[in-house]
Amino acid sequence: MSDALLTVSNLKKYFPIRKGVLRRTVGHVKAVDDVSFTVQKGETLGIVGESGCGKSTMGRSILRLIEPTGGEVKFENTNLTKLSKGSLRTLRQKMQIVFQDPYASLNPKFKIGTILERPMQIHGLYTPAERRKRVASLLERCGLDPSAAEKYPNEFSGGQRQRIGIARALTLNPSLIVLDEPVSALDVSVQSQIINLLEDLQEAFSLTYLFIAHDLSVVRHISDRIAVMYLGQTMELAESLELFEAPLHPYTQALLSAIPVPDPDVKRERILLRGDLPSPANPPAGCPFHTRCKDAKDICKTKKPVWKEVRPGHHVACHLYS
Repeated sequence: MSDALLTVSNLKKYFPIRKGVLRRTVGHVKAVDDVSFTVQKGETLGIVGESGCGKSTMGRSILRLIEPTGGEVKFENTNLTKLSKGSLRTLRQKMQIVFQDPYASLNPKFKIGTILERPMQIHGLYTPAERRKRVASLLERCGLDPSAAEKYPNEFSGGQRQRIGIARALTLNPSLIVLDEPVSALDVSVQSQIINLLEDLQEAFSLTYLFIAHDLSVVRHISDRIAVMYLGQTMELAESLELFEAPLHPYTQALLSAIPVPDPDVKRERILLRGDLPSPANPPAGCPFHTRCKDAKDICKTKKPVWKEVRPGHHVACHLYS
């Protein structure tokens, strides 16, 4: 689409399995396996799925924090997978990430002001006085007192540290921010504050988000569209409301059935998945979900389903709709 900020095509990330004294490659862990989607300017695309489905690996592969094995990533019509490290470094100003763990993502040796100024120094932006002024402004915009610049990370709570991580992501005026489970390590009361902050910042700075999470209720609140991943592959993609109201893929239906209903008079049928999550080092043939699917047919065991648009804007990879 013409207004797509990010286009991901057939993205793959395989990690080699090495054994023996010579460390020969005997197989691969297919963490991300042939994923495709687009993210429009100004929207929030949520990525959900069980732990270990490849969500975080996909986010880091898109930014080339880890090198993808195959596929193509286009940002503003520039193919990131073909760029040299120098060219990629220049473009990184427009693409930032907020990490999951607010305790591990900030260097405890440096003051907050130094941590926030460092990206601007690396890219040669602003004078020292302008950098300090921008740090104070971003801290205040993210709900912290500007005096926080003179403190160390250990002087802040987890929620405050994540606000600092968000402020750091904003220092270079990015267009795209990958949010890698930004609230999963926080208390529920703090989660809502961070989500509200992210929504306010998105409107104020015209940001585009790739929001990775496993909590469906959080993703529903912030996302315009949602993609559901399973074993490194995309199972379903639709607008947020439609996905929750009319899920098509049996895996999506099972995930949604597990969401608690706050009304004790409302009963929801729980869909229990049989068996364990298969290993990405040895994924099942055919549809990767067929070993746990209550609706699996013989074709599901041998043939990979085609990714298709079943309804306008609603894509699914499932033989039930072929």
